[in-house]
Amino acid sequence: MANNSIWYQIGVALRSILGLDKRGGAQAPPRAQGPTATLKPKVGPRPGGPRVDSARPTAGSQSSGGDRGYESSPGQFGEGATRDVAASELRGAKLEYAPSMDGDPDPGEIVWTWVPYVENDGRGKDRPVLIIGRIDATTVFGCYVSSKFHRDFISIGSGAWDSQGRESFVSPERILRVTHGGMRREGAVVARERFTEAVRGVLAYHRLSN
Repeated sequence: MANNSIWYQIGVALRSILGLDKRGGAQAPPRAQGPTATLKPKVGPRPGGPRVDSARPTAGSQSSGGDRGYESSPGQFGEGATRDVAASELRGAKLEYAPSMDGDPDPGEIVWTWVPYVENDGRGKDRPVLIIGRIDATTVFGCYVSSKFHRDFISIGSGAWDSQGRESFVSPERILRVTHGGMRREGAVVARERFTEAVRGVLAYHRLSN
């Protein structure tokens, strides 16, 4: 029995030296350490690079109209915004031919400003407007101009305000308030007789006298 005990102890020692596990199998040698894989970070937008806002319309859309979200046009927003006024405000107003190419809108001139659509839903268009009278030192009355004739529109002939030399027409229905700051640019002067015809037509359309 003593001999068996000695051989058992020798066997345990040999297993320990040879690296055999308790179940009689050899322990797996440690795995060789290969080169560590390097994970590349995800590449995002560069902090200083341009940012593209897909929700922002281009200026060319002009909303055909007026959607807030692109470069605004003079007369589109704020205190100087072009807006409709009641035709009754023309009664007794100074509707005299007084063009002066001085950088401000004056009666008898066609200027460009933002004109909101009649729906008044934020849309609009930059377009020519005939100034027909003065409200005060910094605001005037106007009616928008179109190259297309519609019922009740008043012809003002053709002039330098239209690069294609087309006949133009004034819409008498809407009376606009235009501010000096809301004017984008001064266009050209309408002939006195055409101006007079346009003012008379606007007053007649609204059954006003002046």
